Amino acid sequence: MRPLYREGYRTVRDIVGPLLFVEGVRNAGYGETVTVESPQGIATGQILLVEERYCAIQLFEGTMGLDAPRSTVYLERDIVRVPVGKMLMGRILDGRFRPLDGKPAPLGGELMSIQGEPLNPTQRVGPDKFVETGISTIDLMNTLVRGQKLPIFSGAGLPAARIAAQIATQARVPGSEQSFLVIFAAMGVTQQEARYFMDVFSEAGVLANGVFFLNLASDSPVERLLTPRMALAVAEYFAFTLEYDVLVVLTDMLQYCEALREISAAREEMPGRRGFPGYMYSDLSTIYERAGSVKGRSGSVTQIPIITMPDDDMTHPVVDLSGYITEGQIVLARDMNERGLFPPVSVLPSLSRLMNKGIGRGKTFPEHRALADQLYASYAKGKDLERLKLIVGEEGLSPVEQNYLSFAKIFEERFVHQGQEDRPLESSMRIGMECLSLLPRDELYRLPEEYLQRMTEGKVT
Repeated sequence: MRPLYREGYRTVRDIVGPLLFVEGVRNAGYGETVTVESPQGIATGQILLVEERYCAIQLFEGTMGLDAPRSTVYLERDIVRVPVGKMLMGRILDGRFRPLDGKPAPLGGELMSIQGEPLNPTQRVGPDKFVETGISTIDLMNTLVRGQKLPIFSGAGLPAARIAAQIATQARVPGSEQSFLVIFAAMGVTQQEARYFMDVFSEAGVLANGVFFLNLASDSPVERLLTPRMALAVAEYFAFTLEYDVLVVLTDMLQYCEALREISAAREEMPGRRGFPGYMYSDLSTIYERAGSVKGRSGSVTQIPIITMPDDDMTHPVVDLSGYITEGQIVLARDMNERGLFPPVSVLPSLSRLMNKGIGRGKTFPEHRALADQLYASYAKGKDLERLKLIVGEEGLSPVEQNYLSFAKIFEERFVHQGQEDRPLESSMRIGMECLSLLPRDELYRLPEEYLQRMTEGKVT
């Protein structure tokens, strides 16, 4: 509740980018919300930095046209909270929780801090259930597990948006009676991209079973920093209060970090790698580490962040640090995209570190790990032989090596390339085995003998 008396400060000394620098503020707290009244109207923000002489306030609306001498800053003695509840299902909101769907603002429900509630690490539960995305290169070879954070690394211009939308519309936990919810948060997108996402979700009929946040490129960078935290606050409520399995898709985290860099520059902080702030690692961890499951609750939060790699550089700070914090990566390949393959997943550098926890007997199928390993080994050998062929020519390869070349080609055309098809795991398994049938049986050394026998007899399902 707003206090009856609010102490106002008319001591704005400087405006830099989205920041106000105010002198003489007493008892200010980091993250505290503020209201700024000026002849231009009323703006809101939060305290970003508290020093002995002044505090820095980031305004959600930006500072364009703000009259510093005639602005009054009021402390609200609260933090940023959002209303949460089932009334959010099917809603489309912006980075400040304002409706974009033409409906009234969401009211009622419980107010929840966008920073989330502190979680005792000892209460975390290890991921153990398979999340099916309908994409073969993920489900069979880099399996997503409930409670995991698995990023997608994409070069500029690659169809990461299409893949994000496809995952958001197709994801499910097979065999689970648990309610499933998708929360989609797009940051720094254009109007065209925003329309694309909404059209896809509307056509797929998933709008009613999700919560969608859209932060446009024209919006304030401060809103960009709020968007993923608002999405995760809603996700945590549905997961740990209503006990849903929640999948959170965040795109694009590069845009989030660019906003972080912009605000850091306005604060005149010492830059780190490529101008990004030195605390970017810890800032990203406050987002990524909100995935998981907890004891005594059947719900979960699973994250798929989308991260653009400038110049296809996997050593870029945002990509590099995200790889350290998360549990694997799905890498998109430019050359595969240019050949018309979709999704253009580069299988060999992709990895899911928690895959073994969600596959196998009683979860997917007993030979899941062995089949994935065989496909990896065979495809890696086929790609090596493609390079060797450029040196020695096709006549310099043995018949078995030529079989591997055929396998690599068919594997990309039939297994990796699936278009917009929602492919169940059983179909991915069948197609993978059909590709392996191009190789001599004694080359399938990673598969159990009894499995090969059933495969030969056509009894594998």
